[in-house]
Amino acid sequence: MGVAANKIVMKSITLLGSTGSIGTQTLDIVADHPDKFRIVGLAAGRNIELLSNQIRAFKPESVAIADPSQLDTLRGAIADVVPQPILVTGEAGIVEVAAYGDAQAVVTGIVGCAGLLPTIAAIKAGKEIALANKETLIAGGPVVLPLVAKHGVKLLPADSEHSAIFQCLQGVPEGGLKRIILTASGGAFRDWPVERLAEVTVADALKHPNWSMGRKITVDSATLMNKGLEVIEAHYLFGVDYDHIDIVIHPQSIIHSLIEVQDTSVLAQLGWPDMRLPLLYALSWPERIATNWEPLDLVKSGDLTFRQPNHEKYPCMQLAYAAGRAGGCLPAVLNAANEQAVALFLEEKIAFLEIPKVIEMACDRFSSQNTAQPTLEDILGADQWARNAVLEISESSPKTVSLSL
Repeated sequence: MGVAANKIVMKSITLLGSTGSIGTQTLDIVADHPDKFRIVGLAAGRNIELLSNQIRAFKPESVAIADPSQLDTLRGAIADVVPQPILVTGEAGIVEVAAYGDAQAVVTGIVGCAGLLPTIAAIKAGKEIALANKETLIAGGPVVLPLVAKHGVKLLPADSEHSAIFQCLQGVPEGGLKRIILTASGGAFRDWPVERLAEVTVADALKHPNWSMGRKITVDSATLMNKGLEVIEAHYLFGVDYDHIDIVIHPQSIIHSLIEVQDTSVLAQLGWPDMRLPLLYALSWPERIATNWEPLDLVKSGDLTFRQPNHEKYPCMQLAYAAGRAGGCLPAVLNAANEQAVALFLEEKIAFLEIPKVIEMACDRFSSQNTAQPTLEDILGADQWARNAVLEISESSPKTVSLSL
C-alpha cells in the first residue's frame, strides 16, 4: 500500500470556484501535498482578499475573477507577486481559464449552472474533470456526456455521495450494479415536524447539522433538493435508471452512499463528514494518497441509523425524480428554478415552503415545450426561461399546488 501511495506524479490542476467551500478545501489538499499537485489556474467570484492570498500562496499562471469591476482592485492587491498571472474577467474569462495551459485536471467548484460552460470548455480542451458541480450533468447531461466520450476525458465525481458510489464500483464487473442508494443527512429540519416548517427562517435553514457548506447548497440540503439533484446526476454518471436509485435518511453522515450488486450484496463507503476525502480521490484516482487525517473510529462514531424520507416534508425529491424521468430540458428547468427560488428565499422574498411550489409551477409551465434531445442552446435557453418564470411566479404569491408532475 505504501508503494501505491507514492505512484502519483506531479499533477497540474486548475480550480474553478477557488474561494468557495470546494475551492478552499481543494487548496488545502494541494498545500498538504506540494509534491503531488500544483495549481495552474484559479477562477473565483468576487472575494478579492482571499483570492489574492491564494495567488500569493499557489502562484497560478492564469486567474479569472467573475466580477469585472473588481479587476483593478485585484491587480493592485497582487502588484508585488512575481511572476504575475494572466488576469481575465467575467464568464468568458472563467471559460478561458478552464481551458488554459497544461492543466491535466480541472476541479469544477463553481456553484450552480454557471459551472456548465467552463466545464464544457475544459472537456473540449482535453482536461480531466473532477466534478464538484452537480449542475453540469443535471442541466447539461445530454450534451456533456457525448462531449466526454468524443474527447476521451475522465469525468470523476468529487462530491461525497457520487464519490462513494464510484469507490464502491471499483472492481465490480460490467453489469454487476443493480441499485444505487444515496444517503441524506436530512438537513437542518430532519427532526422538525412538518407543521413547524411554515415558521422557518433563513438562519434556521443554514444550520446544517453535519456539514459546512455554502449557503445555497445548505438550503438545498434543508429541502432535500440536493438529494433529488444527486439522483439525476447519478443517472447520468452511472447509467442507472431512476427506478433503481433510492434515497435513505442517514443522520450521522458516516455512510456516504451504497450500491447493491446483482447477488444482493451491498457495498458502502464510510468516513467522517469531510469533503477533502472525495476531492482527494478524484484528483488521485486510481491511486490512494496517504494523509494524516483522523481515521474513522466506528466505536466513536456510535450508532448508524436509517429511515425513509418523508415526502410530505421533502416534496422537492419527487419533483426531481419526475423531471429526471421526463428528461430533455426539464432537469435544467428544475435546476434553474431551484437556484432562483433558493436565491429568493435567502433574500427573504419568499417563504421556505414556497420553494417547492414555485419550482413545480415552473416545471409544469415548461413541460409542454420540453425537447427530448436538447442542444446546448436549448439547455441554456431553458435555464434562463426557468429563472424568469420563477421571478414571475413569486411575484404572484403562489398558492399550494399538488405534486402533479
